[in-house]
Amino acid sequence: MTIARTAEVTRNTAETQITARVNLDGTGQAKLETGIGFFDHMLDQIARHGLIDLDIHAKGDLHIDGHHTVEDVGITLGQAVYKAVGDKKGIRRYGHAYVPLDEALSRVVIDFSGRPGLVMHVPFKSGMIGQFDTQLTYEFFQGFCNHAFVTLHIDNLRGENAHHQCETVFKAFARALRAALELDPRAAGTIPSTKGSL
Repeated sequence: MTIARTAEVTRNTAETQITARVNLDGTGQAKLETGIGFFDHMLDQIARHGLIDLDIHAKGDLHIDGHHTVEDVGITLGQAVYKAVGDKKGIRRYGHAYVPLDEALSRVVIDFSGRPGLVMHVPFKSGMIGQFDTQLTYEFFQGFCNHAFVTLHIDNLRGENAHHQCETVFKAFARALRAALELDPRAAGTIPSTKGSL
């Protein structure tokens, strides 16, 4: 019998109130409400292309800007994924993906190592996409890495349109995440590390 890989995390601060529910073995269903339209669109890419069911509701101090909301969603989602993945027995651990969108191409590589780390090179061609500040892409993934305890390398290899650049990053992240979290039938019940723990 397979244990359901689901989790729910709530984060309440003076700046944001966030609830995130995840099902790592879902079908890509998403219920998203962050108050930032383009950010919801990017989170939907994670659900759809990662085949992870996401239910994220956030109320943040958007009258200031989107920084706290985007960063704290990253933190809360990272906590939920960490909780849902459990002891990591049987997962593939590593995942990578290249995703194109017209002229843009991005590569994402992830390791569920237990050690948080982010290396990100995305030379955005614009500072804003709708109401989304492109600088917050880094803040989202930094929050996720620190709380999911993963190592993440993100590279936008080419792109001239910021929307395309950002979308390829999130889609590639979703695909890499899906690959890393996939259960490997040849390694059922084992920790994917010579140390015996992650």
